[in-house]
Amino acid sequence: MTTPEPNGIPKSTAEEPWPVRVVSQKISGWIAKLGWVWVDGQVAQISRRPGATTVFLTLRDPSADLSLTVTTNRDVLDLGAPNLEEGARVTLHAKPDFFPARGTLSLRADEIRQVGLGELLARLERLKRLLAAEGLFDPRRKRRLPFLPARIGLITGRASAAERDVLTNARRRWPSVEFRPVNVAVQGPTAVPQIVDALKVLDADETIDVIVIARGGGGVEDLLPFSDEALCRAVFACRTPVVSAIGHETDTPLLDYVADVRASTPTDAAKRIVPDLGEEIRVIGQARQRLDRAVTGLLDREQHRLEAIRSRPVLARPDVMIEQRALDVSALRDRAGRSFDHRVRAADDELRHTVARLRALSPAATLDRGYAIVQNRAGHVVRTATEVAKGDVLRVRLASGELSTTVDETEEHG
Repeated sequence: MTTPEPNGIPKSTAEEPWPVRVVSQKISGWIAKLGWVWVDGQVAQISRRPGATTVFLTLRDPSADLSLTVTTNRDVLDLGAPNLEEGARVTLHAKPDFFPARGTLSLRADEIRQVGLGELLARLERLKRLLAAEGLFDPRRKRRLPFLPARIGLITGRASAAERDVLTNARRRWPSVEFRPVNVAVQGPTAVPQIVDALKVLDADETIDVIVIARGGGGVEDLLPFSDEALCRAVFACRTPVVSAIGHETDTPLLDYVADVRASTPTDAAKRIVPDLGEEIRVIGQARQRLDRAVTGLLDREQHRLEAIRSRPVLARPDVMIEQRALDVSALRDRAGRSFDHRVRAADDELRHTVARLRALSPAATLDRGYAIVQNRAGHVVRTATEVAKGDVLRVRLASGELSTTVDETEEHG
C-alpha cells in the first residue's frame, strides 16, 4: 500500500518497500516536471570529444564545494561561448535531468553565455553595496593588530611568491616570528572553499594572533575568489584579526574592505604584522638617550638648587645667625644693665633725698634741737597746761632718754 504525498510521490508503507528502480524512476519523473532555470557558476572542466556533437561541462559553485554536470550541444557552446576555458564564469539556461540508471543529477543547457569583465565588475559592485549596507565594511568593527604577535597564520598558494615575500620579509624584520602556513588554491573553482576552510582552522587555533591572506598579482578573473560573498562573510565572522594582502597596490578585491587591515602587497603585509627589530632597537636606544638626558638634566637642576640653597648665608655659615643673635643678646644685656644701674642710682638718690626730708621733718630732729615731748599717763601728748593737773605724773621724752616728772603747779599763758 502507498500513501500519496503533497509533491505527488507516493510513500511506501513499512510492509511493502519499494525497489530502488521505482524510487529512481519516481524521482526522475518529479524532476522532469521542473522547468527551465538560469544557472550561474564557474567552469571547472570542459570535455569535447572529437566528432561528437555533445559537450560536457562541470559547473562549480565558487562559494560552495559542489558541482553539477552540464550537457549541451557543440553548436550551443560555439554560439554562446566559443572561447570558453576552464575557470571562466558562465550563465546558462538549462533544465535539470535525473538519470535513474546512475542516480545522478545533471543540467541540459540550450543557451550558454560567458560572463564578461563588465558584467563581473557590475556584479561585484552590487555585492559591494550589499555588504556595505550590512555593515561588513564598518571601520568601527575593525580590530587593531597586536604589536608583536606570538604566532601568525598565513593562507596562501603553495610555494608561491606571495608566501615567500611574507615569510622572508617578516623574518628579516623580526627573526623569531613564528608562522603557521596553510597552502590553498588561490584561483579557480576550488579556491573559495579551501580558503574558507583554512580560515576556520586558523581562527580556531588559540595560538594564532593574526591571520594573513596573501596572493600575488593577477587579472580581475584571477582575483575573483577574494571578492566572493562567502569568503567576505567568513572573514567578517572571524574572532582573529585578518590582514588582506592580495595582488598589487591597484588591486582592491572586496576582501580588502572586510579585513581588519588592508596591505597593498604581501611585502607590505609583512611590514604591518611584525615590527622591525632594528628599528625598535634604534627607537629604544633613542628613548634611553632621552631618558638619560632627562634624568641628567633633572639631577643637574636639583644639584644647582642644592648649591643655591647651600650658598645662602643661613646654610653656608649658620653660626653667623647665632653670633648675630648673641651680639643682640649681649647688647640687650648691656642696655638692660645700664638701664638697671641708672634706675638704681636714681632710686638711691631719691631715697637719700626722701630720707633727708624725713629726717628734717622727724620729731627726733626737733628733739635734737632741745625740744621735748610731754605725754600724760595715758600716753597722749600734752600740748597745753590745761590738759594736766597738779600732781599728774608726766613723761618727758628727750632727744636721748626720757624723764618722769610730777606737776607741781600749772600756769596758762594767754
